[in-house]
Amino acid sequence: MTGQWRERFAEAAREERPDLAELCLLISAEADPDFGQTGLDTAQIELDRLAGLLPYGLGTPDDWACALSALLGADCGFAGLPADYGKLESSLLHEVLRRRRGLPILLSVVWIEVGRRAGAPVYGVALPGHFVVGLGDPAGHFVLADPFRGGRVLTSDDAGLLVAGATGAPLSPAMLVPADPLDILLRVLNNIRAWAAARPEQIHVQLWAVELSLLLPRHPARLRYERAQLLVRRGDFARGAAEMEAYAEMLEAVDPQTAESIQRQARSARALLN
Repeated sequence: MTGQWRERFAEAAREERPDLAELCLLISAEADPDFGQTGLDTAQIELDRLAGLLPYGLGTPDDWACALSALLGADCGFAGLPADYGKLESSLLHEVLRRRRGLPILLSVVWIEVGRRAGAPVYGVALPGHFVVGLGDPAGHFVLADPFRGGRVLTSDDAGLLVAGATGAPLSPAMLVPADPLDILLRVLNNIRAWAAARPEQIHVQLWAVELSLLLPRHPARLRYERAQLLVRRGDFARGAAEMEAYAEMLEAVDPQTAESIQRQARSARALLN
């Protein structure tokens, strides 16, 4: 991604109402240098087109869930398979729109963005280990649907089983609150980081996923240390060491032992310059 695109990503992330589709598509621009503005426009047009296929006059959350499931799940074939977890394309919105396959969170982004354009009361729900969508009033009557399974409506027992399978804990009301767009975006980037971390030859993908995460107004501070480590692994010893030192300085007051360990790593990285 050129500096211009990264600047646009950072600006979009700081909007009062961040555009989730735009930000996900800017991740696509990072992954595919040929994507560009034409790719962004094409994907946005496809989301608009899908929204235009929804029937008019829908009222209840149940009606919206049924209509979105019929359109996106049954008619268009948006769903997921276990094999999709092993593909970078499953985390890229433009590829999910093309392939009709993706991770639960990206399929949920499709539901959110198509539904939003049509006026649906739709939002993301970040259940532990499995992302779904909610339709309706989070404080009143709402319906949960699972885009990964073609839009199957979830009962509270279904949601409880998903949570128990991921954490061993029971479902709690706090798990059902609407997910903030920036939290969704960070989770998407975390998935990309995890995918790349399991594939050492994809270190460049892990690096750009970290760097985009650092452009978000809210992100874990430890990502700075991860970026420093990746720079050192790529042979950029001077920049990696400098970032380790900056992170260690930040940690010094709260965790001096860890700070000293990172300082030693920084000195080792600098020694490789000789």
